[in-house]
Amino acid sequence: MFAAIREQIDTIFREDPAATSVLEIFLCYPGFHAILFHRFSHRLYEAGVPILPRFLSQISRFFTGIEIHPGARIGRRFFIDHGMGVVIGATTEIGDDVLLYQGVTLGGTGNEQGKRHPTLGNNVVVGTGAKVLGGIRIGNNVKIGAGSVVVHPVPDNSTVVGIPGRVVRFRAPQGVLEHGMLPDPEGQEINELKQRVDELENQLRKLVQPDPAERLR
Repeated sequence: MFAAIREQIDTIFREDPAATSVLEIFLCYPGFHAILFHRFSHRLYEAGVPILPRFLSQISRFFTGIEIHPGARIGRRFFIDHGMGVVIGATTEIGDDVLLYQGVTLGGTGNEQGKRHPTLGNNVVVGTGAKVLGGIRIGNNVKIGAGSVVVHPVPDNSTVVGIPGRVVRFRAPQGVLEHGMLPDPEGQEINELKQRVDELENQLRKLVQPDPAERLR
């Protein structure tokens, strides 16, 4: 248990440059508190203890603003940055070295039964306010941009942005998700459409108003 806590503290120091001391992490990091609560409630859930695991998860939600169902399976070195509004569903599976920002939802798409929440691979980063919905798999080394809504599986080593989320880059960059450097597929399509409209207008203008030299002939 103490080794797991030590590893979690080391993860926070690695991922958050604002962390200055162990005491600060113990007192001021809701993501740290939520993960500790979950580790304990998940063990009770796996042991078949009724009611208590969900009750503990609701206590954690009250104090941290982070809701993690005790049935969710979470790997090592998991970090929630700030964390307010994060929701993680019951059948969610999360690999190692995963980073979630505030407002992320790992949820379902309806009243389906069985595996209804996503599976995240290793070294996944999910940006602020992103929603990953349904029993889909998010591959290893995937970066999901802020505000994206992902409802389809995502292959390894890729970057996803947009609503609905689309793969815009393979071989996702390692490390921190640079929100300001992400491609904008909608903006790119709009620019291409504007360029095409300009070309068509120029062609139409030549047909309606032929060149003076042409008229002299």
